[in-house]
Amino acid sequence: MKPKRTILCVDDNEQSLSIRKVMLETRGYRVVACKSGDEALEHFRRGGIDLVLSDLIMPGLAGDKLIEAIKAMSPSTPAILFSGKIKIYERDLWADLFLPKGMYAPAELLERIRLLLVRKRGPKRALPLATLPGANPGPGIPAN
Repeated sequence: MKPKRTILCVDDNEQSLSIRKVMLETRGYRVVACKSGDEALEHFRRGGIDLVLSDLIMPGLAGDKLIEAIKAMSPSTPAILFSGKIKIYERDLWADLFLPKGMYAPAELLERIRLLLVRKRGPKRALPLATLPGANPGPGIPAN
């Protein structure tokens, strides 16, 4: 069984946070839910986070600044930024993806998360040449 991926989910709206947490957990993800950017940054520093999903507008540390701090520590960690108040985000975006709340289906969010996690992991390793049937493994090594 493959290990569960851990998603750091951040939103100051408890209802939205709860809905997103349940949706992700029922799809097999482990979710660390935080109600503020400062709390999320603290959790991220502990390690073990595979992807960040954050609201843009929050009191204290806003989502864009949270993602900027996370990318400074770990540039390869995928991050999705969303907002219910802003439909288009034009500033320099540290996030890998911006989604306006309510403008996407849950299935689309789940697929985007899956694709970002695959991209982070990288392509599956190719089999060493010597293990392929009929391959010439090199001098002095018998072929299969």
